[in-house]
Amino acid sequence: MNWDPGLVDHNSPVSARLCGAIVAVALALAPWLVCASTMPQEQVHEADAGRAEEPSLAVVLQRAGAYVTEFQQRLSGIVAEEHYVQEATSFNKRGRTEGCSSHPDPAGLSCGSIMAAPIRTRLKSDLLLVRVPGATRWAEFRDVFEADGIAVRDRAERLTQLFLGQDPVSAREQLGRILDASARFNIGDIERNINTPMFALQFLEPSNQKRFKFSRSRNGKPDTFARSETPSDAFRTSTEVWVVDYEETAPATLVRTGDRRDFPMRGRFWIEPASGRVMMSEIVARNKTVNATIDVSYQSEALVGMFVPVEMREEYKNRSGWHITANATYGRFRQFTVNVDETFLIKK
Repeated sequence: MNWDPGLVDHNSPVSARLCGAIVAVALALAPWLVCASTMPQEQVHEADAGRAEEPSLAVVLQRAGAYVTEFQQRLSGIVAEEHYVQEATSFNKRGRTEGCSSHPDPAGLSCGSIMAAPIRTRLKSDLLLVRVPGATRWAEFRDVFEADGIAVRDRAERLTQLFLGQDPVSAREQLGRILDASARFNIGDIERNINTPMFALQFLEPSNQKRFKFSRSRNGKPDTFARSETPSDAFRTSTEVWVVDYEETAPATLVRTGDRRDFPMRGRFWIEPASGRVMMSEIVARNKTVNATIDVSYQSEALVGMFVPVEMREEYKNRSGWHITANATYGRFRQFTVNVDETFLIKK
C-alpha cells in the first residue's frame, strides 16, 4: 500500500497507492429506542434532557476536524521514537522456490510467494510529521536509525540530503523521496507506505470530510484483536467515546491501487464527542487480493498537550500466501529543528 505523490494535487487531498484494490464493510448503527409509555415521567424528562444535550454527528465531526488541524500544527515540531517489530510468513502449496531474490535492504528475504523461514525485523526509528516547501499536506517520515540491532549507515548524510539537498526538486518529488525512505525497511511481499500511525487522521481534516460518509457504530473492538481476544490496555477507552464508521464515496480517492485505480477507504474512529479528540483510529481494507488492518491508539502527552500515538497494530494478508503482522510503540517525544544552512538536527 503506497501513497503515490505522483497522483497528488497539492491543492487537493493527498493520494496513496494500494497494491490491489481492497474493500471493508462498515457497520451501521441500529437506533436506540426508548419507549416513553413504559418509563416513569421523571425518567422521561431526564432522557429528553440527555438527548437534547447530546451533539449531532455533524457537530462531533466538526470538532474532530478542528482537533486534527491543531494536532498537525502542534506535532510539526515534535519527534517520537518508534520501536517497530514486523513479522512475515509465506506459504506456497506447490513448494516452488524459483524467483526468490534478496531484499535490497537488510530487512529480510522477498519472494513472490515463497519463504524458507519466517522473516522478523526489529526497527528503531525517529518519527516526524513534516511538510515540504510547496506542499499543503503533512507527511510522516520514519527515520530508521537501527535495524535488528545494527546502526543504519550514513544516517546523518542521508537526512541532510533528503531535507536539505541542493538539487532543485518539486514538492511531489520531495514527498516521493520521503515516502520511499520511510518504507525502505518494510518486509514481505505486500508493498505499502501508509503504515504510519497518523495516516488515517487526514480523513478527518475539514477539507477531506466531504469525501466520506460517516455514521455511528456499535462495534467498539479494534479488528486486529481476534474475536475471543481481549484488547490490550492501550486499546481500551476510559472516557465516553463515539465509534464512528467512515466510508470514502468521492472519486479520485486518497488511496490508489498498484495500477492507480480508485480505492475507496473505510474504517473507524473512536472520538471523544465533547472535544473532538481522537482516541483510536482504524483502517480496515480487504478484497480478493489483499486484506489489511491498521489500528492506532492515542494517549495524552504533556509536551504536546494533546493525544499522541502510543501504539500501532497491523495485519496484512494477500492471495500469494503472505501474512504480515506488526506492532509499533511510541515514546520519548521531543523537539526537532532544521537549520537550512547547516544540518538536520534531532534532539536526543
